[in-house]
Amino acid sequence: MGVLPSGWADRLCNRNPMRLILVTDPVKGWWIVAERLIDAVIFDLDNTLTDFMRAKERSITEAVEAMIDAGLPVARQEAVDAIFAIYRDKGIEYQRVFNIYIEQVIGRMDDRILASAVVAYRRARDSALVLYPHAQLVLNRLIKEGYKLAVVSDAPRFEAWLRLTALGLQHTFDVVLTYDDTGAHKPNPKPFRMALEKLGVPAERGLIIGDWRERDILGGRNAGLHTVYARYGDLYSQYATKSDAPTAEPDFVAEDLLQLLDILEKLNAGQTRGGQA
Repeated sequence: MGVLPSGWADRLCNRNPMRLILVTDPVKGWWIVAERLIDAVIFDLDNTLTDFMRAKERSITEAVEAMIDAGLPVARQEAVDAIFAIYRDKGIEYQRVFNIYIEQVIGRMDDRILASAVVAYRRARDSALVLYPHAQLVLNRLIKEGYKLAVVSDAPRFEAWLRLTALGLQHTFDVVLTYDDTGAHKPNPKPFRMALEKLGVPAERGLIIGDWRERDILGGRNAGLHTVYARYGDLYSQYATKSDAPTAEPDFVAEDLLQLLDILEKLNAGQTRGGQA
């Protein structure tokens, strides 16, 4: 085991131990002690921590099957495609998508068909919404190492909390901010700046990881954060609302959430850009 260089023991007395990193010098046998450079990690929620769109696809498919069983005269895939077209127009959180679709098909509302769709959708959603692989491991590690954690989401407040609670994450984050809390959608930097203020962390000591370059990455960059593009979650562009919005190049790219730990290690060592982890 190495020994601390002369004078380091006294210097450590005035440091926060949760912000220290130790690196062994293989030649001298010393422990090189330094303060880490990142104190907070901000997560997008949907398609970053959880495969939201996969759960959405399954839920819509089950809802369509229930509407067909209730007498709606449609083909399954055509109905699924039509419902996602409504989402593209109205937004993925739109709550009256089945109302609109039923009226499109039969020209009026049928509460029996609507109720069948809603019940099937909710049952499928509750069973299909799961964390990405390694998400719990990563969160536990970050908490153990003393990082401050936040979620910044464009979802409505209640919907975001429903998802966090279903995933068992309702007590995990120091700060959770939704559109209802900030009044601004990404890439506006306001949600990120509000999160940083509540966490008590300056932008240069914070990081955002998200799957949407036009929103998460551009918004994080606008707020002065280090940025990680969760490419593993960006698989559903066909369902996105059409937009000519500008985008931004991320500082790092993650193909798996587990790579976030390696990215933090690089940032804490002073490497501010690294492409794919």
